[in-house]
Amino acid sequence: MPPHHRFPLLVVDIGNTSTVLGLAEPDQGTGELNLSHTWRLRSNRELLPDDLALQLHSLLNLSGATPPGSAVLSSVAPPLGQNYRTALRQHFAVEALEVSAENLPDVSVELDQPGAVGADRLCNLYGAGRYLTHHEYAVVVDFGTSTNFDVIGRGRRFLGGVLATGAQVSADALFSRAAKLPRIALEAPATAIGKNTVHALQSGLVYGYAEMVDGLLRRIRSELASPAVTIATGGFARTIQGICREIDHYDETLTLRGMVELWVSQNQASVGGW
Repeated sequence: MPPHHRFPLLVVDIGNTSTVLGLAEPDQGTGELNLSHTWRLRSNRELLPDDLALQLHSLLNLSGATPPGSAVLSSVAPPLGQNYRTALRQHFAVEALEVSAENLPDVSVELDQPGAVGADRLCNLYGAGRYLTHHEYAVVVDFGTSTNFDVIGRGRRFLGGVLATGAQVSADALFSRAAKLPRIALEAPATAIGKNTVHALQSGLVYGYAEMVDGLLRRIRSELASPAVTIATGGFARTIQGICREIDHYDETLTLRGMVELWVSQNQASVGGW
């Protein structure tokens, strides 16, 4: 396939709560692949391949974007991943590269069971690469349905991590067990000491969660042989930005950009300079 037929590149990150999609195209000046469009949708496991194809067609039409010529797929929510793959094959004639530890030979997964690592965490490994110029280690804190701490070593080494309950899941569990507590927006109040029920809940759920993140990051850093750079991504990262003291960078597109870089690493020999 001629190189120009490969673009735009569609990246699809399917999580338990939301699905984030992006289109990447080569920069006219540098040739570097950059994200030109991004979309965030609710993950719905009941959608069939034809439903997903219609959804994607609508997004492309609304944005005036070109249909994809290639795709990368990361999924932790079966059967949505398989249905997306079928939709891309049947309606866009695209065979998606599905992310897994088994098909990434340049990645070293240093876990007891390497195949158990989530696809989204492998994408974060690639996305964190640019932060490792001056550090041997990086820790990516990905705020999703769960909050994942991915410990990454230079040379695309996945060293391990921590899985914690997501902030929204914690809030939902609290509200379901305490009927008199009001459902609130997860946002930081002006002070830690609450003067009413809403502010007290916000303090516990936001400041308390931020302290958990900082504490785990300090503990992780203490177990590494040299200093680590820390990067936050995911929806809740915007809420705790400026509150967590142990996070160095906030990168909303880290996972999608990681998928782009993953695709490049697997296709560079065949596409050359695009």
